[in-house]
Amino acid sequence: MEKTWRWFGKKDKITLSMLRQIGVEGIVSALHDIKNGDVWSLDAITEYKSHIEIHGLRWSVVESLPVMEAIKYGGADRDSLIEKYILSLENLGKASITTVCYNFMPVLDWARTDLYYQWKDGSSSLYFDKTKFAYFEIYILEREGAKNDYSDEILAKVEELKSKITEDDKNDLIDSVIVKTQGFVNGNISEEDQNPVRKFKALLALYDGIDKNQLRENMKYFLEKIMPVCEQYGIQMCVHPDDPPFSLLGLPRIVTNEEDIDWFLNAVDNPHNGLTFCTGSLSAGLQNDVPKLAQKYASRTKFVHLRSTNVFDNGDFIEANHLEGRGKLIEVIKIFEKENPSLPMRVDHGRLLTDDIDKGYNPGYSFLGRMLALGQIEGVMAAVNYK
Repeated sequence: MEKTWRWFGKKDKITLSMLRQIGVEGIVSALHDIKNGDVWSLDAITEYKSHIEIHGLRWSVVESLPVMEAIKYGGADRDSLIEKYILSLENLGKASITTVCYNFMPVLDWARTDLYYQWKDGSSSLYFDKTKFAYFEIYILEREGAKNDYSDEILAKVEELKSKITEDDKNDLIDSVIVKTQGFVNGNISEEDQNPVRKFKALLALYDGIDKNQLRENMKYFLEKIMPVCEQYGIQMCVHPDDPPFSLLGLPRIVTNEEDIDWFLNAVDNPHNGLTFCTGSLSAGLQNDVPKLAQKYASRTKFVHLRSTNVFDNGDFIEANHLEGRGKLIEVIKIFEKENPSLPMRVDHGRLLTDDIDKGYNPGYSFLGRMLALGQIEGVMAAVNYK
């Protein structure tokens, strides 16, 4: 597989020169300075591509060309937004950039409650605490009916947390769930927003009445509209699984398991409609046997994210060491190296190590932690391919 790295553009403190020195071959990136929903011009794409190529690398994958919320919930302006999306795809195709990772998660992209959960060795990683998330839903968002989504055991823990949580703790939780993660991922919320909770609640309200079946139909509508331009330019669309792979905030999630993946691949049965196989997202769901899914969907996978999780009995999960946990990356790498070896692959969500603490990297996207993970994965790939 091609060794790629998610890079956040010219303002990223991790430089392309650094990436070339550690063996990265391809860049996974996007035009981060363009407002979501606006067309990516051919000039902007080719300038960005040239900047990457000057450093001896290639722009391998777009992650991501954001799918606007109105497309997901089927708003009045979805057709005009899809037309803009098609124009951006056309310009990417003209520039010979043909792998596009996207997601169809309503409002909330990947969700964590702790961005710097401490390990015994002093490093830290992302963590999802089910009790904290329930508290966020019930007492910060004050979402109607939220209590119905949790067990009595979790609700008892929420009440215990309520009795001792501080204002700083509440602000940290808001920051973790809807500011520091969503801002750099999908742009729905930014650190400049004065009242992120109010804005977030307004976004949630857009999905009133949208159930799983309707969201599926909206995804199918979107894919059917864009497939002609994908066929014309050879563009591979690859949806990222929902992270975590279960419903949150009363919203439907539709890329969570084998049945979901079967549905969207069959609903628009086109070779350009494919999957980003994220071992981390899938492994956070106890319903998923990750190697089994890798074997089944290897031919429809266009891009691979390699990370792992450990899931606890209470529903919490943590980013695991890349060679441990439910992701079973060694088995997965064996499968993809045999079945689809030319795929772009990137390691994901590395731990935050001591020398990176004050660098200001995006949560989950430290340099040393991902470099360690890349070294581990490169070693596995070499061992798998050794003859």
